[in-house]
Amino acid sequence: HVRAGDGRFRGIRHIAAWNPDGSLLNPAYRTSEHLLASPEFRAGFAHLEPLGLSFDAWILFPQLPRLAALARAFPQTSIVLNHCGGIVLTGRHAQRREEVFAAWSAGLMELAACTNVMVKLGGLGMPLTGFGFDAREQSPSSAELAEAWRPWIEHCIETFGPARCMFESNFPADKSSYGYGIGWNAMKRIVAGASPDEKADLFWRSAARFYRLRTLAP
Repeated sequence: HVRAGDGRFRGIRHIAAWNPDGSLLNPAYRTSEHLLASPEFRAGFAHLEPLGLSFDAWILFPQLPRLAALARAFPQTSIVLNHCGGIVLTGRHAQRREEVFAAWSAGLMELAACTNVMVKLGGLGMPLTGFGFDAREQSPSSAELAEAWRPWIEHCIETFGPARCMFESNFPADKSSYGYGIGWNAMKRIVAGASPDEKADLFWRSAARFYRLRTLAP
């Protein structure tokens, strides 16, 4: 892949999302509770840094401490946490918003101490997140999305800082909840009060830095 990519291959994304509630998992991906700590997984993970490759981590929020342990074990490997850290308000976590927020925020704090980790802000349109927009007959406005997402996205930015956060679309996975442009407008609303420099980090510069992309911007 590195050779075939001719400089465009930047890293890998290995699905590691696991939960005791099987209804929250994608049956197409076989995972386990201890996957990130397994000798076999870590033997493969050890190849990333020497090859100059990064790792995209898709996990659910109870697994945040496990990802932090992985990040500490490989401090030279760049890791980006997908989808705000796997917020889940359905299944066994339904009707437990305050408890989920507390556990999620504690996990984020531990992970943010690992300077090799960044976070993607998005993925909140997936049904498992429990925001409920996928079940509505009428699509939400950007203002409605911003109101629902604001506490979670703002907390990510406060915890990691704009320079370690990047907005994402997560399309087509999120399209069951809202339109593509509506989602980006919601993100703009959430950070409307940010400085131009902070917005540059959030909307393109952090991603360009993480994935080592050439850009035309200064």
